[in-house]
Amino acid sequence: MANIKFIKEDKEVVAADGANLREKAIENRIDIYTFMGKMTNCGGYGQCGTCIVEVVEGGENLSEKTDFEKRKLRKKPDNYRLSCQAIVNGPVTIKTKPKS
Repeated sequence: MANIKFIKEDKEVVAADGANLREKAIENRIDIYTFMGKMTNCGGYGQCGTCIVEVVEGGENLSEKTDFEKRKLRKKPDNYRLSCQAIVNGPVTIKTKPKS
């Protein structure tokens, strides 16, 4: 089991190892999208890049970045991830809607 702590929302979510970060956020009513992201997101298929989160702690407990993430986030800090592409395998601390 893995705990996902969402800093801005002051909420901690328990997830099974192998859970998708975006799905766990949505299941627990954590808003990961900016206003434009709400209008243009791809529904978690890794195509739009609107579900960016900042990994504050525990980045080693997430799956490796996908090729799409590497391309989409190439100008972002290394600790930014697309939540739809991140698989949780241990405790992580996340900041939603980070400023870039």
